[in-house]
Amino acid sequence: MYHLWYTCAVSIDDDNEPVREWLKSLPRQDCRAIGEDIKTAQYGWPLGMPLLRKLDRGLWEVRSIASIGIARVFFTVKDGLIILLHGFVKKSQKTPQNELDTARRRLSNLEKD
Repeated sequence: MYHLWYTCAVSIDDDNEPVREWLKSLPRQDCRAIGEDIKTAQYGWPLGMPLLRKLDRGLWEVRSIASIGIARVFFTVKDGLIILLHGFVKKSQKTPQNELDTARRRLSNLEKD
């Protein structure tokens, strides 16, 4: 097991810390539950299903159950950091393509830097 540090405080694209802003918009108990799942990923890395799932090269998701629905946080790992790229609450069984595209775009922009 590895210990990774994570950060929400990354400005990606024109957004200012998009995952942190999304988390702050959620009800307190949901923010706490998602934060606990992110912390579990941080301290237990590498983990697999049901908490984490690899989506693409360099792109994973944290899978959380919240009172408002099923939440997903897409992230990457770079230089020992878990960098949170995008978060949303699922409305359907399948992950919406636009949510995945947002995460991939932010990952691509991060890799350019």
